[in-house]
Amino acid sequence: MNSISKILIIGFVWPEPNSSAAGSRMMQLIELFQKQNWEVYFATTATETNHMVDLNEFEVATKQIRLNHNSFDVYVKQLQPNVVLFDRFMIEEQFGWRVAEQCPDAIRILDTEDLHSLRKTRQEAFKKGIEFTTEMLLTSEIAKRELASIYRCDLTLIISTYEMVLLQDVFKVDESLLCYLPFLTENISVNTFTNFPGFSDRQHFMCIGNFRHEPNWNMVLYLKQTIWPMIRKVLPKAELHIYGSYPSEKVTQLTKKAEGFLVKGWVEDVNEVMQESRVCLAPIRFGAGIKGKFTDAMKNGLPSVTTEIGAEGMCGDLPWGGSVVNTPEEIAASAVQLYENESLWLESQHNGKKIINAIYANVKYQESFITKVKSLSKSLDQHRISNFIGAMLMHHTLKSTKYLSKWIAEKEKSK
Repeated sequence: MNSISKILIIGFVWPEPNSSAAGSRMMQLIELFQKQNWEVYFATTATETNHMVDLNEFEVATKQIRLNHNSFDVYVKQLQPNVVLFDRFMIEEQFGWRVAEQCPDAIRILDTEDLHSLRKTRQEAFKKGIEFTTEMLLTSEIAKRELASIYRCDLTLIISTYEMVLLQDVFKVDESLLCYLPFLTENISVNTFTNFPGFSDRQHFMCIGNFRHEPNWNMVLYLKQTIWPMIRKVLPKAELHIYGSYPSEKVTQLTKKAEGFLVKGWVEDVNEVMQESRVCLAPIRFGAGIKGKFTDAMKNGLPSVTTEIGAEGMCGDLPWGGSVVNTPEEIAASAVQLYENESLWLESQHNGKKIINAIYANVKYQESFITKVKSLSKSLDQHRISNFIGAMLMHHTLKSTKYLSKWIAEKEKSK
């Protein structure tokens, strides 16, 4: 294969760019592929949602597919994509062997979104009240599954510099199998920056996140129970506005107007509410990857207060656009200081702009990714020969997952 014309994305869910960073990430990738004049196809087993993007408006052909069903084999064999991108490792587990059988010459790419094993292991450590160590990953079942998926693919997209180092140092994954590709944003121009609402034009704190994502729900509870009461003692007129998609009743019931704690739920235009707010308050206690709430905040001139986990892998050697602190007392004190000190606020705002323009608006990452894919298209056989572990895992997957899936398909037929 010396040229690429078709790419098939097998999605975990339909993209919801206004609901989650994962949705925004998916739309960024689609735009990147279309800039190469590649035809983009999107298939998923997920049901449609109220907040999903109409991909047909973006000239992306869509297909509803089924798990453990041979109809996918027919579909992908007829399509014959040059590249197949799996949205998260669970999708590769389900469909990777089918793609390998029906389209053996297609480049298989995994988009991790974040390392699920890292997030889940940190979450388990947090709930047990113990300190997370990278050694815990070596005994994690989900880590074994995720790493197997990485090896079975020809290339894996990693969104965080921290995770790039982790995969190479702890799991010894060869760099040739990995590609660092963070969020892809537009440069913040001088004109855009100078037209942001100023310090005195903004008021209140804000926080945002998809409530189906456990780290976000935990963060909101942490704010409600521990952080916000300390801030409110010093700033009795300040309010904290909580935004996010899919808030359940237990989330909305946290609203207490007398305490200035307001759960506002889903918002159509995140840019508008961020440019009205003075400080983004997001003390994340466990998680992985990089956080879309912070790149969104920086793009809107909104300084933020978070933890080391929140800022992990996001700013390189550049100073954070706000404060990075870990204890409840430090978080509350930093939030108050940033809210009241205009010179510190302006400095933090400038730091955020520098991070966006230096890291996330840097086209070199996009170019290096496309270059890698085109290079793979010319030397795929040799690349796979060099990845013996991947070949071995694919062999055993075909012997186990394949026949389990076929058994399920036959069982469904007999119903």
